[in-house]
This record gives sequence, structure tokens and C-alpha cells, in this order.
Amino acid sequence: MFPEDRVLVGIINRKRDFKILQEQHWYRIPQRQMPRGINAEYLAFFLSGSVFKEQSGGVHYFARYRGVELVYRRDLLPEQPDHVRADDPYYKVILEDIQTKIPPVLNTDKRTITFVRTTWDRFTQARSIRDLYSTSDYFVDRIYHALRNRGIRSEHFWENESKDYDYAPAVRVVCEQGAFTATTQDDSEGFFKLDASQDEDSILKEILAHIKSLGGPVSVPLFYD
Repeated sequence: MFPEDRVLVGIINRKRDFKILQEQHWYRIPQRQMPRGINAEYLAFFLSGSVFKEQSGGVHYFARYRGVELVYRRDLLPEQPDHVRADDPYYKVILEDIQTKIPPVLNTDKRTITFVRTTWDRFTQARSIRDLYSTSDYFVDRIYHALRNRGIRSEHFWENESKDYDYAPAVRVVCEQGAFTATTQDDSEGFFKLDASQDEDSILKEILAHIKSLGGPVSVPLFYD
């Protein structure tokens, strides 16, 4: 375990998936949700929904990444052959023993949670979801969710991906006439600069204007199952 090891936090909102995690040690992610791959040494799991009772709304478990397979959903869940996404490709992420996060990472701010990328040092020290984010990641994530709430699908580039993407942290929207990228990096030329000192509503207004000038966002459904 190293401080810079990468941790991917995913969501589990069904008892069936939690049982698979505990008994079979794998977790599924739609490939379209992770177009850049898994790229993590550990996976952690945010439990969501009333079925998890007192554990709902927190990251209580994690496991070391062991490997990954790309398979169709129908092969992962053969009891649902007629599911609308049965032919979609999914990552089957294979894991080592499931461990308990003590203390858990709780959603004290009641944030909207999707996938979160963080580092081992942040994860081990975290007590709330906000602790998983760097300052830049937190700001970019707010923009990401503000766009999502407006029905605009975007891609979030995390600070720990900066070795591969020099404009990270950033948010990227694929538009009809090309991609629009907004970044917190000062030296990234050709991209929209995100400045946390500015009013968020003004920044969003500018971003939406840029997206409109590029023909609007490419329509991609927002769902996860």
C-alpha cells in the first residue's frame, strides 16, 4: 500500500450486487461509464438505499483490485437475459478479500454520488465523502453535477489522472461540433479555465454558452444498472 495508490469508489444500491461482492468478489461497471478503464489499485463501495439500513449513505467496504474481464451483461447476470442492456459490455472487476473501512466514509453533506477517484492516503484518512476530494476535484465535481442536473452528460477527469491527462482535473462535454473541456490547470492552452474564485452561476453560464456554440451536447442517456 502506497499513499499514491489509486482508489475508485463505486456505488452498490442492490442487495443482489452486494451479495455478489461478498461471496464472489467481483463488481460490475458498464464500460460506457468508465471509457478510460478502471485504473485503480483498490475499489471501495458506497452503499445506497434503504435495503442497507444503518450502512446506507456511506463507504463501509473496500478491496484490492486483482484483475478485470470485459463481458456482456447477459453473461454476468444470466437470470436476466431479456434486460434492456443485456448486450452491453461491462467490466467484471475481480477483487481480493473484502475489507471493512474503519471508520466508514459517510455522506455527511448528502452529496450526489457517482464514481469518485481518489488516492489511498486520502481514503484512509477520510471521514466524509468530501475528504476524498482534492480542492480542485471538489470544484470540478460541483460543475460536473451542475451539468448533470441540466441533463448534460460530461466526463470528469480527476487530479490523480494528471500524469495521463495534463489538463486534469477537468470536465469534458462531447458536443455535436467537437468536444468542450474546462480545466482548473493554469497552463492548459486551448481549454476553458475554471476559476474557483469566480461565481459558480457565472461560470456555468459561460460553459453552457460554449456548449451551445458547439451545437449542443451529444445526447447520451444517463443511467446505471
